[in-house]
Amino acid sequence: MDPNQLSRELRLGTGQDLANRRRMIGLSILGAAIGGLVGAYQTGMVRTLPDPPVGPFDSARVDASAYGYRRLDTPDGFLMMITYAVTAALAAAGGRRRAEAQPFLPLMTAGKALYDVVTCARLAREEWAENKALCAYCQLATVASVVTFALSLPEAARAARALGQRSR
Repeated sequence: MDPNQLSRELRLGTGQDLANRRRMIGLSILGAAIGGLVGAYQTGMVRTLPDPPVGPFDSARVDASAYGYRRLDTPDGFLMMITYAVTAALAAAGGRRRAEAQPFLPLMTAGKALYDVVTCARLAREEWAENKALCAYCQLATVASVVTFALSLPEAARAARALGQRSR
């Protein structure tokens, strides 16, 4: 696609798919920001992570535990930033009619969003099993992932239909 046309479509285009993609990008930016905040705590840049006054939340305990540092010898908040950046990039890739023109893009976006949901659920189970508490920030990111996945489905369904029509 011509980069100038892509620029116009992404910035000025209208339609439900673009509206959903913009929402997915925003939710992914939220997830990355949450990862940044958690990572800032995990590296001592932020001294505390306040929690809601209700619920099973103890974000500081969860994010300071071995659970938060066991993957790649890296505080997991930074890994969270990376994964949400990938989701945002996939949601942003392609033009207004990508379901028909590049159907692999909406399918990859939906697949990555589903991966995020499954990963969040698995990590929440680990959080609870190891700490008997949850990170409130991580659970907010989980909600963002679930909504992102739901928003990705209409375009992914059209992309699957487009692929099916091509194979006929």
